[in-house]
Amino acid sequence: MVMAFFLVVMVGVTGSEAMDKVSLRTNWLWYGSHSIFFLGVDKGFYEENGIDVDVKQGNGSGNAVRLVANKDSTFAYASASTMMNLAAQGAPVVAVATIDAMGTDACLCRPDSGIKVIKDLEGKQVMTTAGAGVNTFFPVALQNAGVDMNKIKLINVAEGALVSSYLQNLAPCILGGIDDKPAEIEANGGEPPVIFNYADYGVAQPGYAIVAHQDMIKENPDLVRRFVKATLMAVKAAKENPDESIQALINWSSNVEDQKEQARKVLDVTLSILISPNNKEGRLGYNVPADWESALKLLKEYKELETDKPADAFYTNEFLPESLP
Repeated sequence: MVMAFFLVVMVGVTGSEAMDKVSLRTNWLWYGSHSIFFLGVDKGFYEENGIDVDVKQGNGSGNAVRLVANKDSTFAYASASTMMNLAAQGAPVVAVATIDAMGTDACLCRPDSGIKVIKDLEGKQVMTTAGAGVNTFFPVALQNAGVDMNKIKLINVAEGALVSSYLQNLAPCILGGIDDKPAEIEANGGEPPVIFNYADYGVAQPGYAIVAHQDMIKENPDLVRRFVKATLMAVKAAKENPDESIQALINWSSNVEDQKEQARKVLDVTLSILISPNNKEGRLGYNVPADWESALKLLKEYKELETDKPADAFYTNEFLPESLP
């Protein structure tokens, strides 16, 4: 019996040591969308794929991508356009799966403002933050919608004052992401805003992707494949039971419990944009060529991105599973 117990313990230790240890850097401090990864941990999806994952909080997509580029972190959950911009400048990174398949940039307006269609923005004031990424493609969405940008007055306020200024009705609209700003507005007593998502006005771009180092792809493709599979299993499970996903986040970060409702609303946004309109097969994680090509074109035209690389140099679909359990 003693020998049998010893063997069981040794088998357990060996199995644990055989697990590939990886780190996943999120784009920001943990919020609702990140619950997907913790759900994957709690439900054993990473473990059954031979992975011991450490989910680490980040400080912006740019920082998360750089940490993968310098091999501080194994993977990152980061803005696809940010990754593309850094990769064009030489960062040895590539997107191995898209999670948020569409961008979340939008113009959000107070429901009591009388603004019902995007054309109603003409003659109005819109608050934003100087240098915010959401500013970049606002003129593109307006142009595509036939709105005169010159008839809209943009007002810059501090990031920390954006929502509070909106709630004080200092201007009827703000620019922000639909993945966090509507939930923040409602959590602070505001009514659900009228949303004009850039994606509905011809601004096609992938939202957030799983990013890996090029060396990892070359040297350990099996690990990348297993990580992508486990992550997409978690995405599927979160879609089927979002409350369980949020609870997984709370299990790992108890301070989220006080913001449980807000976290769920943020997650709901991510779960609503898993499939791009250009993803005809509805395949989870798929990097849609048309969306990446559109994003590259937009970055070149409006962000003065200089690169000779084609869009497919920034992503790969070779690690997506044929099907999910």
